[in-house]
Amino acid sequence: MPFVPQVQDDYTRKMKGLIFFRALFALLLLGSLLIFGFQHFDSTPVPSFLIIFGLCIAMLVQSVIYFLIYRRAPHAVWFAYLQLIIDSFMITLIVFVTGSFISFFAFLYLIVIICSSMFLFKKGSLIISMICSLQYGFMIILEFRGILPPINIESGFLASDFEINQILFKIVSTVAACFAVAFLSSVLAEQEKKTKKELLDLEEHVKRVEKTAAIGEMAAGLAHEIRNPLASLSGSIQMLKEEISYDPQHEKLMQIVLREADRLSRLVSDFLLFARPTVGNPVRLNLNSLLSETVELFKKDRTCKGAIELIDELDSNFYIEMDPGHLKQVLWNLFLNAAHSIDEEGKITIKLYSVKKTHVCIEVKDNGCGMSEETLKSIFDPFFTTRSEGTGLGLSIVQRILSVYDCQLDVESKIGHGTLFTLKLKQVAPLP
Repeated sequence: MPFVPQVQDDYTRKMKGLIFFRALFALLLLGSLLIFGFQHFDSTPVPSFLIIFGLCIAMLVQSVIYFLIYRRAPHAVWFAYLQLIIDSFMITLIVFVTGSFISFFAFLYLIVIICSSMFLFKKGSLIISMICSLQYGFMIILEFRGILPPINIESGFLASDFEINQILFKIVSTVAACFAVAFLSSVLAEQEKKTKKELLDLEEHVKRVEKTAAIGEMAAGLAHEIRNPLASLSGSIQMLKEEISYDPQHEKLMQIVLREADRLSRLVSDFLLFARPTVGNPVRLNLNSLLSETVELFKKDRTCKGAIELIDELDSNFYIEMDPGHLKQVLWNLFLNAAHSIDEEGKITIKLYSVKKTHVCIEVKDNGCGMSEETLKSIFDPFFTTRSEGTGLGLSIVQRILSVYDCQLDVESKIGHGTLFTLKLKQVAPLP
């Protein structure tokens, strides 16, 4: 999935935090070791102390290296995997030198798994939890069989001192904890991602509505000022056409003036609809029925070209409260936008589904040319168009109509992969 700017910023912030807190953990552990060493060692420290001391230095060096790599590949998924897998090996080494089976540092595996859910979500966190579980399980089994005894165990408690059922219970409980934390943390991370996306979409929607409302108020007066002179101009030409003697050249020029005046008049009418959309007559209507009717009409329209395949995925009956003419105009504009993005053969998928039983969504998805991020930022602006024959008011009018009903329109697109418009409407109870 491509990164959008907000997701990039969030991912970058988390990656910086991971590198920073790893370095902070290493510094804290290093400081604790130095204080412990000064208090307990008069001569050469024990090997386990030296190993952990070396691990702290290695983690600090790692943090510097990670920071340098991060600046070159700040959003690479493989970079997150690399860090977390190396961290799991580091923790295994810490557990090994602090008693292996009796070490209480095994909880550090859970921290690595939680971090993996922040970057890699469910699939990645389950992979990291499996890696941690395999490392821990093999280490304890090797210790139990006497192949890999822990370093500097003075208390005499080894895995071989316990029964096999105690060993298996410890391994199974640790593995279960790893996978449980992976599942729960990944669910929370994905929920956070979904919530952030919804908030960002809502924020973009509010900004668009405020922007179009401000432009609309300014444009309404301007449109009226243009419409009046146009009407006078058309009327004057019609009178001249009737009164002066026939001349082929004059007739041709007058027809051009009248045609262009009509075109400007239609443009002003569209602009007025954008500036101050009519309130209409909201009624409770069956959304499935109206949507199916509009789809059937569009299939017969020449814009559909016959080469475009329309696929309906309409769920059970839903009811909304809206002016049927407004909804048809919104849907028609979305269908036209999808059709114009397809050059020859293509597919438009129309999907209808409920969201939390309070809203109903209509998805209009095409496999056309798609749009760049820069284009996405401007598609709702009046007079913005990527087509030579377009006026650029279609989606602007759609946005203004939907603002009257407090509805929301979101768009996702990628060049070469098509566009997805999601229309979110308030759901109401069916007619009694």
